Amino acid sequence: QVQLVESGGGLVQPGGSLRLSCAASGRTFSAYVMAWFRQAPGKEREFVAAVSGSGSTTRYTDSVRGRFTISRNNAENTMYLQMNSLKPEDTAVYYCNALRLFGGTTPLLSWGQGAQVTVSS
Repeated sequence: QVQLVESGGGLVQPGGSLRLSCAASGRTFSAYVMAWFRQAPGKEREFVAAVSGSGSTTRYTDSVRGRFTISRNNAENTMYLQMNSLKPEDTAVYYCNALRLFGGTTPLLSWGQGAQVTVSS
């Protein structure tokens, strides 16, 4: 069974960068399509990005495409979200999870604590 822990959040000025990490436990990490979600204050949790099991294919929600990069290192059982050109509207708690299908948004695992990202001057 895969368990996930998010880290790397913090306070950043608009236009700045931040890298989030999602550390996994378990031997089946590479078998999962992985994804990042986020939940801003007063809003529903939304899909951000997904990466295939091998790491060769990615997809993004429109608002982050071109600014964020999702990746994974299966040898280290870790997934990353590199966030560049950050905007105040990126402020949210960011969560990682596994997906049932690469093209979908249905999470397979329990939600963790997430990582707080605050973009503000």
